[in-house]
Amino acid sequence: MSATTPSAQALPLDAQSILELAARSMFQLFSSISQGMFLVDRTGRIVWVNEGYKRFLPALGFSSVDQFVGHMVEDVVPNTQMRRVLETGQAILIDLLTNKAGTFVVSRLPLRDEDTGKLIGAIGIVLFDHPETTLQPLISKFAHLQRDLDDARRELASQRRTKYTLASFVGGSPAAVEVKRQARRAALSSSPVLLLGETGTGKELLAHAIHAASGRAAGPLVSVNIAAVPDTLLEAEFFGVAPGAYTGADRRGREGKFKLADGGTLFLDEIGDMPPSLQPKLLRALQEGEIEPLGSNKVVPFDARVIAATSRDLASLVREGKFREDLYYRLNVLPIRVPPLRERRPDIPSLVEVLAEDMALRSGSAPPELSGDAVALLAAQNWRGNIRELRNVLEQAAMRSDSHHIEVRHLEEVFREAGIKQIAAPVPAVPAAAAPGALRPLAQQVAELERQAIDAALSATGGNKLAAAKLLGISRAKLYERLESMSDFRADA
Repeated sequence: MSATTPSAQALPLDAQSILELAARSMFQLFSSISQGMFLVDRTGRIVWVNEGYKRFLPALGFSSVDQFVGHMVEDVVPNTQMRRVLETGQAILIDLLTNKAGTFVVSRLPLRDEDTGKLIGAIGIVLFDHPETTLQPLISKFAHLQRDLDDARRELASQRRTKYTLASFVGGSPAAVEVKRQARRAALSSSPVLLLGETGTGKELLAHAIHAASGRAAGPLVSVNIAAVPDTLLEAEFFGVAPGAYTGADRRGREGKFKLADGGTLFLDEIGDMPPSLQPKLLRALQEGEIEPLGSNKVVPFDARVIAATSRDLASLVREGKFREDLYYRLNVLPIRVPPLRERRPDIPSLVEVLAEDMALRSGSAPPELSGDAVALLAAQNWRGNIRELRNVLEQAAMRSDSHHIEVRHLEEVFREAGIKQIAAPVPAVPAAAAPGALRPLAQQVAELERQAIDAALSATGGNKLAAAKLLGISRAKLYERLESMSDFRADA
């Protein structure tokens, strides 16, 4: 036992000797390879500088080491962080320091008593005195990464800008004019907007237009198509994910669409497909103006105007218990019904022209030209898919034509292949203006125009006279008076 004890006790002494030798060697190594070093005591007073640091003294206002040593470090080394190291006991391994002597890459390390572990001072090391030259490869790489980040941010910002304005909603029919009037009114408010209408009627376009005309136009427009996101991912898509919320989650976390839309507009497309389990959380977010990211116990405030859209009958879903009634009333503050294409047939020629121009821009070729009969045939159809279907028919017809001209036969071929057996007859063309010698009295022409406007309004509202009167901007009594005079006029004719 006694023979092995001395050797066992000698091991710590050997290790201690090696540790002390390494400490001395490392200190000497740093002193020789660094651009400069100095030591401060526990109070922050400079107690030693090495040979390398002496060359910085003239720039700091000192002609000798004796003048420099003994001063408090913050009094003689501008912008130093040595006091922070002394107060926290934490090292600052890499930092940039700029003062009268120049710009340096520095390191600051705390010094502790090896027996007690108490902080006794700190050491400052100048690693590089010309970082713009020494670290040029690293600086260049950082600058390149920063440029890539800036480009990505600009691209993301451009994607979140509005693509359409109210001028993009083509049409001068009473129904189209009324929709644009309601959209302008909605743009002046910050209340939620609910866009109702069949698929393909232009609800997303109107959402962009309302945002562009609102006071939030400078902010982002963030869209979520609820029908296109799996139910299991919707909560994370809406509210974001806290760092490390679940296995595989990003350790930095991820912001949701509500937070991304902060200061702007959040467009919730196909809101009727919102799963029941998520509806209470959406309602709370809209009521409180705050969200709780997935896996977090902290609420995050947001400021976004909500525009929702659906092609489904939300009122029926509420009655069936498939959509929360309180959420419906929260969204249905400013409802706008977007009419189907069959209720705005006079707009079809203008829509055809705009769609043809857009097709030309995308393909890089001349826009297709439609004969008058072809346009009349398009105006007569039912258009279950509305403007989206109209565009598809035009694209298919253009592919079937050997030239840029689209005739009736091209359209009929597309309709038949789509399974439409009974193609609606073309709408009769509007008669050309009468010759000067055949002009009718002004009162008769005005009465005919008035009659056409009333017929169009009744058609657009499905025969609802109260709605037609509002659309025309007259009282219901006035409308009945005009209808009575119209019946008398027709009887005389």
